[in-house]
Amino acid sequence: MCPCPGPHRPPAAGALTLTLTFAGGSRWEKQRRLAEPSAHDDDLCLLAYQLMDAAGLQRGRLTALALKAEDLISAHQAAEQISLDDAREDRLIPEEAIDRIRAKFGPRVIGPAAVYRRAS
Repeated sequence: MCPCPGPHRPPAAGALTLTLTFAGGSRWEKQRRLAEPSAHDDDLCLLAYQLMDAAGLQRGRLTALALKAEDLISAHQAAEQISLDDAREDRLIPEEAIDRIRAKFGPRVIGPAAVYRRAS
């Protein structure tokens, strides 16, 4: 648990590193840095997709894939920038609420709707 006052927030990453291991043992590794550290799903997913695109996979036989967050800092230390993108801001509001719910009730209490069974 974070010793900082206020609600717990996941650490912010300054970079992501993608490591791919292919059949035969060869490896490919690439790191990309964020413009500023972020713990927001949008920022991290976009960077992960950019890394996958950079790998240029066509028909390579992967045996392992690892995505690692690097240069972690407390989310309380990360700058909070005001965005003029209303759609992005609308996605960030529930993300904060989800983080608070997970901090209080555990990481498995909330997730994508597709993983939960329909109530009978």
